[in-house]
Amino acid sequence: MTLEELEAAVMAANTINLEVYYYWCTAIMILIHAGFLMYEMGASRVKNTLASGTKNILAFAFMIPTFYMFGWWIYLAMINGFIPDFEAGAGGVPWGDSMGPNLQDHASGVFWGAFTLFACTTASIMSGAVIERIRMAAFIVLAVVLGSVVWNLSASWGWHYAGWMVTGWGYHDFGASGVVHIISGFFALGVLINLGPRIGKYNDDGSPNVIKGHSLPMTCAGLMLIVFGFFGFLGGCIIFPGTEVSFDPVNWTNIYGQPTTLSAITFNTLMGVAGGIIGCYVMTRDPFWMMSGALCGIISVAAGMDVWDPSLCFAIAFAGGILGPWAAGVFERMGIDDAVGAVSVHGICGIWGVLAVGIFVGGYPEFSADIPPATFMGQFKGMIVMVLLGFIPGYVISLIFKMCGILRASDGVQTAGMDVEVVGTAYPEEIKS
Repeated sequence: MTLEELEAAVMAANTINLEVYYYWCTAIMILIHAGFLMYEMGASRVKNTLASGTKNILAFAFMIPTFYMFGWWIYLAMINGFIPDFEAGAGGVPWGDSMGPNLQDHASGVFWGAFTLFACTTASIMSGAVIERIRMAAFIVLAVVLGSVVWNLSASWGWHYAGWMVTGWGYHDFGASGVVHIISGFFALGVLINLGPRIGKYNDDGSPNVIKGHSLPMTCAGLMLIVFGFFGFLGGCIIFPGTEVSFDPVNWTNIYGQPTTLSAITFNTLMGVAGGIIGCYVMTRDPFWMMSGALCGIISVAAGMDVWDPSLCFAIAFAGGILGPWAAGVFERMGIDDAVGAVSVHGICGIWGVLAVGIFVGGYPEFSADIPPATFMGQFKGMIVMVLLGFIPGYVISLIFKMCGILRASDGVQTAGMDVEVVGTAYPEEIKS
């Protein structure tokens, strides 16, 4: 075998390995949505259980064709802002060779699949916040706008090596603390302001009541599935080496071309989970928040997961575990009825995660002259962009729906339960609590 033949064989093997790797990352990410489904259904009262699950599954289903039709193109084409780069987006048009069974293309389908699952995650985050009172059709439209339009803009700007926030500010967001979690959390906040609280959440004097879900064990099991799925999510955030799409012929890199390893991600994923759980437990002693702490921790460390020392990672996650429930209490006192604390867990901990990169690893070196080093100001400006990009469309579109009377279910439907009025009953034994 000649040297040229050997090099070709190695490249072919690497290409197949890349396809297999992202294929299974995508499959594992589906467990995130199984987990959010269980988490949300468990956090609902019996009379709303099946409606909560149904809207979660429908959001997942609607995201896939819409991400195929225009979501992937937005990610590839909008790297410069709101003016598309049609040449850059050519690989994302649904009629193109890359968006079908092209036997010479081993990358486009699996990358599209992974990004589609990222988009579904954004919808699942919003879904839990608005349970027990949002109309199904309004939710599906909002989910598609979030997952197949808004999130793709944020990813194109801050999660693409040529995105304007990356090349202009050195924005660093390895595991999507900003481009997924801030976006989703603040989109949900915009919707919640217009949606209003559940019936019975607040007393006449404005003091909040606790509305417990019907199955904390289901919620806890769902959260552990989400943790499992995050290994696929975070594993899908790195670039397979030695292929045509890689930045380095030998080593793994992050999406910006900077070196990293699966070993680093393993250390810091587990430290993030543990730090967040312990932080929330210390803060609340509440089993619901203890498990939600796993998310607080991962989201707090996600942006810099490729660079943290594991001990520092644990400390950042621990702080996120304290920050999440504290912020949830602040929002509750403000009259925001976030049923699962999504705005705090994803939005506020996402802010902490983005800023932590600027605080602790400012000056992290670029891999090319096109990307400046990370700085606190670059991270801070990127955070502001993410907050506004998430909040404004969520607020404006839900306000339009509210004015049209199609956002919120009627008081009668809420009292009877979304299951009975919309989709049927989850428990035929008619459990009441």
